[in-house]
Amino acid sequence: MKLSAEVKALEDRLGYSFTDKARLRRALTHSSMSSPTRQDNQRLEFLGDRVLGLVMAEALLAHDRTATEGQLAPRYNALVRKETCADVARELGLGDALKLGRSEQMSGGRRKQALLGDAMEALIAAVYLDAGFEASQDMILRLWGDRIKGVEEDAKDAKTALQEWAQARKMPPPSYDTIERAGPDHAPVFTIEVRVGSGQSAQATAGSKRQAEQAAARALLDQVG
Repeated sequence: MKLSAEVKALEDRLGYSFTDKARLRRALTHSSMSSPTRQDNQRLEFLGDRVLGLVMAEALLAHDRTATEGQLAPRYNALVRKETCADVARELGLGDALKLGRSEQMSGGRRKQALLGDAMEALIAAVYLDAGFEASQDMILRLWGDRIKGVEEDAKDAKTALQEWAQARKMPPPSYDTIERAGPDHAPVFTIEVRVGSGQSAQATAGSKRQAEQAAARALLDQVG
């Protein structure tokens, strides 16, 4: 099966050559492009999420042999969450190789966080089915790289960190307000403002309220030091 230039370039960046190219194509096919003769990547996404989870659980246990379950759980969540998968996908340039329907292409689907995260999980599953667990494990550990070593800092999300900062100064919990909602229903953009009891505030914009709240909290944390 002949690959497009974009898909071949992705395979090169991935550092893995598929024996069954159809698996790679399916991993890159969004549901907006599915048809009776063309399968999308949703089932692969389901499998890839589980493969990623097992690899990360093993990696965390090996990285810190004294960590408790309570310490490991937030680190694990930070490594397997959709935002992290999407970040890895962006570093790979995975969006350029995706097979999208016209509506998704027009709405910026190649840059959407949820779509990129799903595709990254599907790609993991495709490697797993093509060459087995060790091949997928090697790829994941290489792509996630230093994220595993530095995960302790990323494990506590920005909203939690900001709330703890406020509590330590005897302030009420930070408040989050939606300043603006823009864009079409299928691709909304939210601007969120976070404010703490001292009057300090920060704003951020993202494709979901959760992402915008996290980004605003992170911006305010940077502001207050």
